[in-house]
Amino acid sequence: MSNLVSKWNYPTTIRFGAGRIKELPDVLKEVGMSNPLFVTDPGLAKLPVVASTLKLLDDAGVAYGVFSDVKPNPVESNLYAGVEVFKAGKHDGIIAFGGGSALDLGKLIAFQAHQSRPVWDFEDIGDWWTRADASKIAPIVAVPTTAGTGSEVGRAGVLTHEASHTKKVIFHPKMLPAIVIADPELTAGMPAFITAGTGMDALAHCLEAYCAPGYHPMADGIAVEGVRLVFENLPKAYADGSDLVARAHMMSAAAMGATAFQKGLGAIHSLSHPLGALYDCHHGMTNAVFMPYVLAFNRSAIEERIERLAAYCGIAGGFDGFAAAVLALRTTLNVPHTLPEFIKDFAPDDARRNLIADMAIVDPTAGGNPIELTKDGALTLLDNAIAGKL
Repeated sequence: MSNLVSKWNYPTTIRFGAGRIKELPDVLKEVGMSNPLFVTDPGLAKLPVVASTLKLLDDAGVAYGVFSDVKPNPVESNLYAGVEVFKAGKHDGIIAFGGGSALDLGKLIAFQAHQSRPVWDFEDIGDWWTRADASKIAPIVAVPTTAGTGSEVGRAGVLTHEASHTKKVIFHPKMLPAIVIADPELTAGMPAFITAGTGMDALAHCLEAYCAPGYHPMADGIAVEGVRLVFENLPKAYADGSDLVARAHMMSAAAMGATAFQKGLGAIHSLSHPLGALYDCHHGMTNAVFMPYVLAFNRSAIEERIERLAAYCGIAGGFDGFAAAVLALRTTLNVPHTLPEFIKDFAPDDARRNLIADMAIVDPTAGGNPIELTKDGALTLLDNAIAGKL
């Protein structure tokens, strides 16, 4: 029974449902925030959804600032620019509004603004998080506008170290947002490409969490239902962006994936992170490209589990049937089958190829892969994803 030992954590208060963004001023009062910094991405900042949300704050007499200097894969210079704005405006909390990049950076600004040590001292390694002064972490309200990363229910943020082009996970329990507003109406305007990429990110989170070794039956149960919700609803949301029922189920699946992956992730993410850092490509779509290759690579360790998952999802054919369903879903969503189809002229030389593999095997997510991810294994997966070999 010694392997039935683990440590579990579950997330925060979520106000879920269409139209609940109108409750934002009340939510700010509930968490004691009177002068928030509204963090979003530059594309979203220009759209009506941000204007209408800020009008809610104006109508309620809430003072606020706006920061939108956020790259799709946030970098440290984004963080420190945000920290400067946070301090200059004497803000007392963060509204993180948007997809994974805005949510992660908003959380990181709230965390880092009043710390005395550099952010890299709080990387998710051992108990490094205890180095932080928890009393100086500002409160966070998270408002996702995509359905993929699940960062709204996470206790960490991903940040790219610009000098080394590596993605780092910064962790602290108090980075968990105090309250989440999950309003599917906010996702209705997502372009089809973003709907596909973020939805496949949610699937990757659920699938890798379910397959990760370790004892966490609550995470397994959540992950399994998350997978089912994605298969059932992502094609609908992709085909009709105004389908709020499908959008709502995808928002649930996204939060479920991020709740479940405290159990672990795996090679899908450990390969995706280096490509995001080096090529600034969409994280969820990169996960989608790698997914079938990693599934095949891990088959010997996960076949029985995938057979149970397939049965729960109503997919016939066991492991092979599930793998075929993943490929079919990718086709429906117009996910590129290979890396060269996804990243223009992707043909890394041996030096870059080895760099990607070296980065993948030390990525924090690599340890959760069901089969140990060696450099040879990472190179095999990379080459298979380049050639389309399953």
